[in-house]
Amino acid sequence: MQYVPFGKTGLNVSRLGFGMMRLPTIDKADGSQKIDRDLAIKMVRRAIDAGVNYVDTAYGYHGGESEIVTGLALQDGYREKTLLATKLPQWLVREKDDMDRLLDEQLQKLDVDHIDFYLLHALNGSAFDRLKSLDYAAFLDRAKRDGRIRYAAFSFHDDKDAFKRILDDYGWDMAQIQFNYLDEKNQATLDGLLYAGEKGIPVVVMEPLRGGALANPPPDVRQLIKNQERGWSPVAWAFRYAGNFPEVALILSGMSDMTQVEDNLRIFEDIKPHSLTPKDEAFIRTLRGHYESRIKVSCTGCNYCQPCPQGVLIPRIFEIYNEAYQLNQPDKLNANYKEFIEKHADASLCVACGECEAACPQSLPIIELLKEIDAKARGEV
Repeated sequence: MQYVPFGKTGLNVSRLGFGMMRLPTIDKADGSQKIDRDLAIKMVRRAIDAGVNYVDTAYGYHGGESEIVTGLALQDGYREKTLLATKLPQWLVREKDDMDRLLDEQLQKLDVDHIDFYLLHALNGSAFDRLKSLDYAAFLDRAKRDGRIRYAAFSFHDDKDAFKRILDDYGWDMAQIQFNYLDEKNQATLDGLLYAGEKGIPVVVMEPLRGGALANPPPDVRQLIKNQERGWSPVAWAFRYAGNFPEVALILSGMSDMTQVEDNLRIFEDIKPHSLTPKDEAFIRTLRGHYESRIKVSCTGCNYCQPCPQGVLIPRIFEIYNEAYQLNQPDKLNANYKEFIEKHADASLCVACGECEAACPQSLPIIELLKEIDAKARGEV
């Protein structure tokens, strides 16, 4: 296992972190699922025994069960070998006291007296503004002073500008972002990653496999990877891409079975910053190009078409449409589109007023595209 310094904390952290979001499950009599606790605990302890020293969970993972299982896995001396991270469910925070209440609840669920890294979970610009109005900084400072947490951090899902604004607002010990070779220009972006590095804030990467999609690439991409001389798997290419950046201290992987644990341990034996050759980097650009060639709509997300008079979230609809075909997961379009229908923001509300097309700098035929996407998402074509 490789280790790197973890920013200003003075700690050394394993490059692989165990993410407790996708643990093995078993079916319950009522049709729901619960964590297979025995197997999950064996997996976590196997990873720690092999050198992994960072375990990441959150309040809501596995319907709230993840923190409990994490606490169980870290008994019998494993807590002392591990840096433990969990997250404040900021969407449940409406008053200042909620932050202390939730943290105390998490300490009980985890059965620990302190948390090493406490993250404000899934921040975006508006959520951050709400927490700022409730003086999140005073809460984090207080929790550090009284020993409930050691270090303060946040996880992030928004754009680069929001990421930089949050980074500049507090003395963060770490930031956690979604990053992989398809996301250089999405969410926090490569530019945001480099900005965190300039500020001396180490980055933890989540979704290095894009929710597993990069582990199961489309046939053309899979064949490319099979033919390359390195002999690396799709998973290895994705991990090595993220691990090549010195700004990335640690890469989280959500593991669902022991085979994935063993595979990850093997891959991370030699993942070091600046370890990819120019030829490797060129190959990753080729992979990215194959994914990008599958994009259906050349929307840049400029939002000039917003707000739509009918409330249609045009760029977001194009985004889920592109993602479904880019990742060769067309069935996900239907599932993701239901959210827009529920929010009364779906493409069926378009009245063909033409305001969006007049504003679009790409001159996209937005009206026809919305009709096509709506029909496909509803299974009508």
